[in-house]
Amino acid sequence: MPEHIGIDTSNYTTSVAVYISGENRVIQRKRLLPVKEGELGLRQSDAVFHHTKQLPELIEELCGEYRPTRSATVAASVRPRNVEGSYMPCFLVGEGYARAYSASTGTELYTTSHQIGHILAALYSADRLSLVRERFIAFHISGGTTDCLLCESDSDSVLSITEVGNSLDLKAGQAVDRAGVMLGLRFPCGAELEKLAMNADKRFKVKPVIKDGCCCLSGVENKCREMLGNGEKPENIARYCLDFVAETILAMTDRAIERFGSLPLVFAGGVMSDKLIRDRIVARYPSASFAAPEFSCDNAAGVAIYGYLRQAGDDVCL
Repeated sequence: MPEHIGIDTSNYTTSVAVYISGENRVIQRKRLLPVKEGELGLRQSDAVFHHTKQLPELIEELCGEYRPTRSATVAASVRPRNVEGSYMPCFLVGEGYARAYSASTGTELYTTSHQIGHILAALYSADRLSLVRERFIAFHISGGTTDCLLCESDSDSVLSITEVGNSLDLKAGQAVDRAGVMLGLRFPCGAELEKLAMNADKRFKVKPVIKDGCCCLSGVENKCREMLGNGEKPENIARYCLDFVAETILAMTDRAIERFGSLPLVFAGGVMSDKLIRDRIVARYPSASFAAPEFSCDNAAGVAIYGYLRQAGDDVCL
């Protein structure tokens, strides 16, 4: 049964996956890169070091559960986005392994962007892979992106992506992490900030800042710091932060729908695993598709599926 290997060495997660196309099943292993307490990230040199150490360990773990025997493709994310100048050294680790594996086994090699991997993982998780043959709007919301994207079918790269909105300053994941570290949480802060926000006993009025379909989020950090200085409860600060992010995404969604019409909506990226944010979006857009949490955060599943879709081409069965 054909198997497709995917590798993703993003800025904060090492990930490897196998997509078994005949069973439409993904097996994956991933591990966060270690970030010191109180810090908000890693230097690229440190990220490369940790990926180099963790990737072989994760492959050994994966093969302990399931050893691929008929690898049809190996795919790796090699850049953050499919745009000119998009580059981060950490992706060299996954690309290097994929190239070596392809050369030594004769397996077909494909490369893609981290962003396309996220979108395909969300489509797979939501059982909406058929959308790769249609036009749809996707959001990629993470520590490095707050992007509204018009996605269309493309024979060369599976998806042709046009950015129609982004953040002009702080990204949504950065806002969440900065608020979390401010409140004494450990990076990455999303899951713990959500737990904190669940116990809020006060809500604040939120007014997103939108300019031509793009957003500004730097005010979130400033407001959270002001609230903390004024003695506001951490639970209420956490809720304000997540409400602001949710309302910002909704405002960007409204603008995209006004511009392109009522297209299918897909939400991908680590921030979209937050239930409070997701619930607010679903309340307005009930038909929107989301990835399950294990496919929201950085992962190699979408990259493995990319290899399958590239090899299958027009013969793919979705």
